[in-house]
Amino acid sequence: MEEKLPNPNGELIETEISMGTVHPAALEPYRVRFFVEDEIIQEAEITIGVNHRGVERIMEGLPVEKANALTEKICGICSNSHTWNSVLTAEKGLNIDIPKRANYIRVIMGELERLHSHLLYLAHGNEVLGHETFSMRIFYIRETVMDLLHMIGGNRVQYGVSIIGGVRPRCELNEMRIQKIQSGLDQLENDINKFAERFTADPIVNSRIDGVGYLPPKQARKLAVTGPSLRACGFDYDIRTEMPQYDDFDFNVISLDTCDVKANLLMRVLESFESIKIIRQAIKNLPKGPIVDRTWEMTDCDFIQSYIEVPRGVCYHSYALEDGRIRGSVIRTPSMANIAAMQYAAIGNHITDGQLCIVQCDPCFTCTDRAFEIIEL
Repeated sequence: MEEKLPNPNGELIETEISMGTVHPAALEPYRVRFFVEDEIIQEAEITIGVNHRGVERIMEGLPVEKANALTEKICGICSNSHTWNSVLTAEKGLNIDIPKRANYIRVIMGELERLHSHLLYLAHGNEVLGHETFSMRIFYIRETVMDLLHMIGGNRVQYGVSIIGGVRPRCELNEMRIQKIQSGLDQLENDINKFAERFTADPIVNSRIDGVGYLPPKQARKLAVTGPSLRACGFDYDIRTEMPQYDDFDFNVISLDTCDVKANLLMRVLESFESIKIIRQAIKNLPKGPIVDRTWEMTDCDFIQSYIEVPRGVCYHSYALEDGRIRGSVIRTPSMANIAAMQYAAIGNHITDGQLCIVQCDPCFTCTDRAFEIIEL
C-alpha cells in the first residue's frame, strides 16, 4: 500500500491498494490495483494473464478425441461445458447428427453444472459479504447437485460425459437414476426457495449489495460482458435461445435492470429455478433409443466454430481437423470479457481493510493465448 498523506492545505488522502496476483474473493490469476480517496474507490486497474497454461497450444496436433478430453481441464467449475462445446465443434465439421436421447442427457448435465456454478457463486458471494452462515448453507444445498453429477458422470469435477457422436454408455439414465434426479430436484427447489426468502429479507446483506458495484448497461455492452452479468444489466440475451439443443425446452430468459451486485446475486437464484425447470422437462420427455452414434467417419475439415451458453456466459471453441488431429485451436471463455467490467463496477465503492464488496465478474479462466479477445455480441 502506498499513501500520500494530507498536506497543510487539507487535501484528501490518496491511497493505492494492490490485490494480487490473487484476489481475496476468487483464487484466479489476476491482479487488481485500487486507487482510493478516503476509502472511496476512484479508479481500478486490472492486470490479467499473469498465469498461462497454454491449453490451445497443447491441443495442437492431438487426436481430436484426446483434445476433447483435455478441454475438461480448462475449468473445474464448467468442465462439462468445455467438453460439450469442443465435441459440438467436431460434430459440426463432420456433419454428425447425434441421437436425440444423447442430446437430452447433455442438456441435463449442462443445467446441473449451471446449478453447481450458480450455487458456488452465491456461496462465495456471501462469504465475501461476511455472511458465513449463508455461505455454508449454500454449500450444503449444492451437495445435492454434486451428488447428481457424480451419479451420472462418475466424478464430482470432471465427468467425461460427451463424446463425438453422443454420450458415454456409462452415463445412460436408467429408471433408478431418473428417480434420484427427480428427488434431488424437489429437494433443491425447496432448499433454494427457503434460502432466497431469507437472503432477500436480510437487511445487513441488502445494505452491502443494493446499489453496490453499479455497471452501466452501455458500458456492459461496450465491454462485451456476457451471461448473467450482462442480463443483470437489463439485457435479455441468452444464447441458449439460439442453440438447437434447447429447441425442445421451454424456459424464461431472466434479466434484471438494477445493474448492481444485488442483481448479479439474484440472477443466480432466479436462473437456478429455470435450470430445474429444463431438467424436469428433459427427464419427463426423455426419448428412447441409442445414446451414441459410432457410424461417423473422420474426414478433414476447415475451421469450425461453436458457441454455447455456459454458466458464466458465452463460450467459444474453434479448430480445424487434419488427419483426425486438431489444428489452430481457439478457445474463449466468458470470464475474459466479464472481468474487464470489474474496474468500472468497482468505482465509487467503499473499501476497508483490503476487502471489497463486489462480486460482479465471477471470473473463471482458460488462460490461453487468444482468450484476451473481446468480441462484441
